[in-house]
Amino acid sequence: MEKRIWGCLAVFILFSFLLSGCGILYTTKEIKNAENLVSELKAAGGETKTPYEYCSAQKFLEAGKTEYNEGHMGPSKGFIERSKAAAQAGLNEARKK
Repeated sequence: MEKRIWGCLAVFILFSFLLSGCGILYTTKEIKNAENLVSELKAAGGETKTPYEYCSAQKFLEAGKTEYNEGHMGPSKGFIERSKAAAQAGLNEARKK
């Protein structure tokens, strides 16, 4: 009986580590996506055509990276999503001009 409890506990711990790793991988991928969008915005002239969106996207990306490096995945995801949204809005506006 005691072995069974320890076995279940070991399986639970293993799955906990595996699931926590998925959040890190997801956030890392989203940071790369945000960096790519900010780079695209810069290449499209976002600094001069859409300065508010460009600056917002950069600052949210920086905040997301800081939170990620401190191990705060929840806030990091929020900042990264806001960075991507600002960069996408800037790209849409810059392409119109």
